Amino acid sequence: MWIQILLIAGIVLLASVMMRRTGADSHLAIRRLLMLVFALGTILAIMFPQMLTWIARAIGVGRGTDLLLYVLVMVFLASVYTQHRRHVAHQRQLTLLARQVALLDAAQREQRSSGTR
Repeated sequence: MWIQILLIAGIVLLASVMMRRTGADSHLAIRRLLMLVFALGTILAIMFPQMLTWIARAIGVGRGTDLLLYVLVMVFLASVYTQHRRHVAHQRQLTLLARQVALLDAAQREQRSSGTR
């Protein structure tokens, strides 16, 4: 019983922290809805673990823990893919910024060298 209370409290805390507004949130409503669905599903799985086994058997998976593992693997892979895309986009932005800085620096050097003649 205590473990269920601790797990539910942890999920509620984690969900509230992850749903809070940050500076540049795009797709905030979708993220909040997905986090709410995740939190509610997790709380129900903690309170009624037999429900997870029932769902697993209904869709052809032997046990609820196996279903949970499969879902977590899929979520992990989606997260890795999302982080990779974000990393590539940041690298692209950094490259463009470095090019702009290099061009501005070259232009300033040219102005200084032509102004001293």
